[in-house]
Amino acid sequence: MKLSEIKNLLKSLDKIGFQLPSGELVASHFHVTEVGKITKDFIDCGGKVRSESVINFQLWEENDYDHRLHPEKLIHIIELSDKIFKFDDLEIEVEYQGKDTISKFNLDFDGTNFLLTTKVTACLAKEVCCAPVEEVVEKGSCCSPSSGCC
Repeated sequence: MKLSEIKNLLKSLDKIGFQLPSGELVASHFHVTEVGKITKDFIDCGGKVRSESVINFQLWEENDYDHRLHPEKLIHIIELSDKIFKFDDLEIEVEYQGKDTISKFNLDFDGTNFLLTTKVTACLAKEVCCAPVEEVVEKGSCCSPSSGCC
């Protein structure tokens, strides 16, 4: 979900709910402790320099049971952040403190709740690093010593 999409959705909501991939809802007394832009500059396993940027929301919950973030307040936080940082209309990534560690999620909407959807990793240099699946089955290995793969 892009930043413009969540801003439009928030305008039509009476309350905000975030649902984890398990189906469990984030506690209604959550806080959005950060809204920002994260840029990651890196080199993939094929040696290509890459850059990615996302808008980041960090959700946090504590024993502040009387607190409930209303849609208009989240819009205000987003607009304040945008005014300072001049956001592009980027994809949103949500961080949430699970039982053991902070997890990162993509964001979707089901008509009622914002859905925290799982993120996955993948090789970004398949054309350099790994042979197509059919060849892998035949040769038994993804990367050869001379392929340039890490």
